Amino acid sequence: MRELKEKVSTVAQKVRRKPQPVEVEQGLERLSYLLDGLFRIPGTGWRFGLDALVGLIPGVGDAATSLASFYILAAGVRYRVPKVTLLRMGINIAIDYLIGAVPIIGDLFDFAWKSNDMNVELIRKRATVTSAAEARKGRKSDWLFVGLIILFLIALLFGTIFLALYFLTVIINGFLHLFK
Repeated sequence: MRELKEKVSTVAQKVRRKPQPVEVEQGLERLSYLLDGLFRIPGTGWRFGLDALVGLIPGVGDAATSLASFYILAAGVRYRVPKVTLLRMGINIAIDYLIGAVPIIGDLFDFAWKSNDMNVELIRKRATVTSAAEARKGRKSDWLFVGLIILFLIALLFGTIFLALYFLTVIINGFLHLFK
């Protein structure tokens, strides 16, 4: 009976123990750094990356950096983070894309919102593997879940492109109508 109590106590301690942060692969760290922290404004601790700079290109900038962010999202599957964390990572990318696509306001937002840094930190905190070496593959259901998130984000991307083109044609037709 005593042995059983000791085993239960040991299992209970393991369950109560908070997960330790995982060391993520350098490629993820590097991608996050390039997208969100490559440049530093002298005299400040404020950093920004290629996400903010490429995002200045109307129409394609935010879409291109969002596609790069999908790699970090897919890495979440390999590190076996919970589905709710994968969803949160997808939401971070969607917020970055949607607000970043708004002219001027979105460009300023891109300098402050570091979705890639946040997503790598989520992987680090929520991974269920113990090391980067263990993070080789994920479960099929997780890949399917991330695939659906990515499809939704791509649909969002095309939807915003369609809306931008629609509003552009309405504005152009309005101007043309003024000069008739």
